Amino acid sequence: MGILNVTPDSFSDGGHFISAAAALQQARVMVEQGAAIIDVGGESTRPGAAPVSEREELDRVIPVIERLHAELDVIVSVDTSTPAVMREAAAAGAGLINDVRALTRPGALEAAKNSGLALCLMHMQGEPSCMQNAPHYTDVISDVIAWLQQRVKTCIDAGIDPALLTIDPGFGFGKTLQHNLLLLRRLDALEVLGLPVLVGMSRKSMVGAVLDKPVQDRLHGSLALAVMAVQNGARIIRVHDVGPTVEAIRMAWAVMQISNDQEAGTI
Repeated sequence: MGILNVTPDSFSDGGHFISAAAALQQARVMVEQGAAIIDVGGESTRPGAAPVSEREELDRVIPVIERLHAELDVIVSVDTSTPAVMREAAAAGAGLINDVRALTRPGALEAAKNSGLALCLMHMQGEPSCMQNAPHYTDVISDVIAWLQQRVKTCIDAGIDPALLTIDPGFGFGKTLQHNLLLLRRLDALEVLGLPVLVGMSRKSMVGAVLDKPVQDRLHGSLALAVMAVQNGARIIRVHDVGPTVEAIRMAWAVMQISNDQEAGTI
């Protein structure tokens, strides 16, 4: 999943792809590099980010989704928590709703259900404006799983087909560095939910904290995290640097697919 932020204030690429033409060109590059999904976001969810109006978010993302749907052979995802944006994005050709608030905004559950689109439910403690103010868990693995289980149940009870659901543990969303590292180490625990797992760690502060690198120098750390996520069960990797990540994952996947017989040298 290639990240395409059409915002002025996203932590890594804010302001780079505000125009539909620039966004289309970036999306084209990511598809050529191997992206299967392009995730279009019009509201920054970086720590401390302020919300944007519904009208502003619509104006940012809908023209881009329309262009991508018309001109590229790729699934277009909309990164939004806003019901009106979900509805308009579905009409514009989006195939996936990626909601960091897991459909908790008023009207979001109904809008998502009525869209008929695939859905990604992400865990977040708090809101972007305050989520990094001393996040606390009794047990981060159990707490995240329990919260996601409840959101999945809510969706199914509302009539959403579970085959449409994907889950995201929400790296960096209301979590300390230690929370993030433990979540990745124990990512396979999410298998209990029986749903595909999406992760987004590209260029995030957990890389900067460990490697002491600014945002623009976090590629190598991000690649390591992507490979480890796939090894631990993730099946959708949301990234800024599509080409290098595709190569790293293809190499890791080749090793992971070697059978026991081949490993023993009997084939």
